Amino acid sequence: MAAVHHKRTCCRACESERLTLFLELGEQPLANAFLSSVDEFATEAAYPLNVYFCESCSLVQLLDVIDPAVLFGDYIYVTGTSDTIATHNVAYARTVTGLLGLGPHDLVVEAASNDGSLLKEFTTLSVRTLGVEPASNLAEVARQNGVATEARFFNSDTARGLRQTYGRAKAVIGNNVLAHVDDTIDFLRGARDLLDDGGMVIFEVPYLVELLDRLEYDTIYHEHLCYFSVMALQRLCESAGLGIARVDRVPVHGGSLRIYAAAQNGHTAGMDMADAERRAGLDSIDRYRRFAAEVARSREMLRELLCRLRSQRRSLAGYGAPAKGNTLLNYCGIDTGFLPYTVDKNERKVGLYTPGMHIPTRPVSTLLEEQPDDVLILAWNFAAEIMRQQETYRARGGRFITPVPEPVLH
Repeated sequence: MAAVHHKRTCCRACESERLTLFLELGEQPLANAFLSSVDEFATEAAYPLNVYFCESCSLVQLLDVIDPAVLFGDYIYVTGTSDTIATHNVAYARTVTGLLGLGPHDLVVEAASNDGSLLKEFTTLSVRTLGVEPASNLAEVARQNGVATEARFFNSDTARGLRQTYGRAKAVIGNNVLAHVDDTIDFLRGARDLLDDGGMVIFEVPYLVELLDRLEYDTIYHEHLCYFSVMALQRLCESAGLGIARVDRVPVHGGSLRIYAAAQNGHTAGMDMADAERRAGLDSIDRYRRFAAEVARSREMLRELLCRLRSQRRSLAGYGAPAKGNTLLNYCGIDTGFLPYTVDKNERKVGLYTPGMHIPTRPVSTLLEEQPDDVLILAWNFAAEIMRQQETYRARGGRFITPVPEPVLH
């Protein structure tokens, strides 16, 4: 077990030991470690899911670190199953291509490229691409889809090898990966060293302000080691020899930041946002303690609603089997007594059991076959898409529940 899990003693951004625990979500299984058989339930591993605030640099982070080969060596989440993400990717590729004036001779490298869905959009725009994806199963899917992909973890050593083999890149992209990296500064240095003249490191991360304000505590799980404010990102980029040239706020995944960073000095984008974060108290532990109290209240409200519906003999089910859903299910103690099953569009998850609560995952078609009275949307970041796709279910009298920041019936 020691080889799988270790605990840091200092901040990964500034190496300070002034780390204050403010949120305990309990011992939890790995959020994407679905089980294939009831025989696996008894031996399922769980690890502390505790969140800390660095008093020195304000980075919010987990100190319990799981071996990335265990988390990402064979991965079950794919980006290509969501219409929302597909639309997001098209706009993303067009924005970056236009901003940097990319053409057929320019290279875009994506770290943690998953099934290659984003890079395919750059290929459509006649831009050269290369994916770097540690999950061998997803790297193979990407190759089958025509996206050149190296099955490796991205870091500074990897970046040197890629530069020698493929040349320098005009853009190094990382979407929802920076939070997964234990050595954040090394990752950013590698991206910087891979850049061509005039190139940019561009990455998206869920925004800490949204997590706090919208009570998105279920986005906390072992894969997500860091939760970023602009304040913290400025320091991390500076330590890696990068300056933030542009910051976009994008709605995807409950509210994210897209950071454009360049190797040149003098970039100061995001200063206004950082100042607003300080005014909102994001540099003080008090804000995070208030968040923890609000999380506990949100859990009680959700449990009260589900208990009331159950007492009314209303049938329940879940929609989605996302990693965030497993944090919520385990923290709130929502088991098969509440949700006999959940449904998901990802065929890799259908037929499996969710980590911890062991809820069976069934095809989306089950909703119309079973017509449960109420459906808890675990993939709430795609709630609008889901409700739009399930108009027939709603027309028959079915209702949806979104769980955060507080439960709402739709």
